[in-house]
Amino acid sequence: MDGPGKPAHPFNSMNLRIPPRLASFLTLSLLAVIGTLLVLKATPEGLSLSDDSIAYIAGARSMLAGNGYREAWLASNGPVTHFPPGFSSVLAFFGLLGLDPLRGTRFVNAILFGLNTGLLGILVWRMTPSLTAGLVIAGLFITNSEMLKVHAAAMSEPLFIFLSLLSFWMFDLYFERPPSSVGRGISGEWWWLVACGIFAGMAYLTRYAGLALAATFIAAIVVLRTSWRKRFTSIGIFLAGFLPWGVVWALRNRLVAGNATNRTFAWHPITADNLVIGRREASEFLVPVEAWRREIFKQPGIIEILIVIILSAVLVWTLFKAWKYFSKPRQASALERGGKESREVISFTTGLHIFAYLASIVASMTMFDAATKFRLRILSPVYVGLLILLVALGIWMRKRQRPLVIAATVLLFAFSVYKQSITIADWSRSGLGYASFQWYDSQAMAFLREEPKDVMIYTNEPAAVYLYVGRGARVLPYRYDAVTAQERPGFEQSVAEMQSEITSGRAVLAIFDGGDNVAVDIDELVDGLYLAHKSQGDSIYTARP
Repeated sequence: MDGPGKPAHPFNSMNLRIPPRLASFLTLSLLAVIGTLLVLKATPEGLSLSDDSIAYIAGARSMLAGNGYREAWLASNGPVTHFPPGFSSVLAFFGLLGLDPLRGTRFVNAILFGLNTGLLGILVWRMTPSLTAGLVIAGLFITNSEMLKVHAAAMSEPLFIFLSLLSFWMFDLYFERPPSSVGRGISGEWWWLVACGIFAGMAYLTRYAGLALAATFIAAIVVLRTSWRKRFTSIGIFLAGFLPWGVVWALRNRLVAGNATNRTFAWHPITADNLVIGRREASEFLVPVEAWRREIFKQPGIIEILIVIILSAVLVWTLFKAWKYFSKPRQASALERGGKESREVISFTTGLHIFAYLASIVASMTMFDAATKFRLRILSPVYVGLLILLVALGIWMRKRQRPLVIAATVLLFAFSVYKQSITIADWSRSGLGYASFQWYDSQAMAFLREEPKDVMIYTNEPAAVYLYVGRGARVLPYRYDAVTAQERPGFEQSVAEMQSEITSGRAVLAIFDGGDNVAVDIDELVDGLYLAHKSQGDSIYTARP
């Protein structure tokens, strides 16, 4: 301690105060690192694996082998059109660095969890503007168990969310910047809008639901621009960035497979079972304590009412914003000059995207792909949007009910951390999906590995066979097409041909317990075949010895 008359200690005269913006940035970076580590902590045996996971991984391996994007997990090894190439391309890129896609997907999605955390913080900073709000959304994201589960599965949603958030950022930058000599009359620096289109196009090549992003930004441009000349010009600039990705991919598919996306129009209304799946997934997102969720889930109508209330509130707010911007050109022109209201572009486009995205998946389920279900991975972009709007609501209410908002935020974090800790503990015990010991220690897989390479494998789990046997398999004859929900022609003939190959020793049939689409037809499939192996509920049929 310096005494009277003594010179001050040199450290006492130094200004060690960290600027708030730098402190917030460092904290946000720390949260992003924590998010990455959480995924690695929850997946010591690797990410959760499903049929689609193996399709992405096998597609990446096919690229690395120089064979193009092909169905390497199937014996046919045809060109892939059903799954867009974005996620497999990223895995293949890391494969060039020596990381096999099966292992690489864990690190890719872990890094994406951190990047998505940081991007959300940046977007909310710009939206509110509030440094604290940016940290709150980042904290809510990494402590949300549903978001962790999405990133802990070897699927394309984390990359889709990342590219979507980047496109929102670019869109906001476009409306924030003042006119330049190049973009005079359009408003904003036009290259930000091109970048928005590019990231939206890349999102489309990650998931076909990226079309909803294009619809969102086009609708937002119509609302936010103040003249039809500016609207059409801005839309044209956006499409210049977006369209090349989809057009090139569609042309490639037409040339190699004769179809654009391996989807055909067929009317198949959403089933009651699919609605139950969606109801359950929504309940897990909305109710933080599992015991409470189970009790609420048993009560008919409660979850549905919550969903209707939330979506109705978002819809009313979005329509109000749209009318406000569209009907008051002076206020909208402030956006074009970079006025303070430009930060509302993010929340407004987020609200638009929630409904554009929901409309796209409902359309897919009812007209193009009956196999799509209201699973967590499908609903995750909606959840991200709701988290953004929740923080926006908190900032709005803070001016009126600050103590209430602080208490609600603390309570929400407490519940999120509690549920997240349970999720990490459960997921880290063993692998999930095809990564579990059920498959790793499967005696049936060991039996199949001993089969000669020239013997074809028919199975209800071709993805698992590819993963553990290391070769492509043939799918079983199915009476109904999972995509169109319609009966396949020639089912009986396909069964007869398969059985002929098996009885002649040219193929084997592996039925795995818990596999899809075999319960109804199992008796017909195995009729007259020799059961050579049975273990753990799995059965393998071969030619008679």
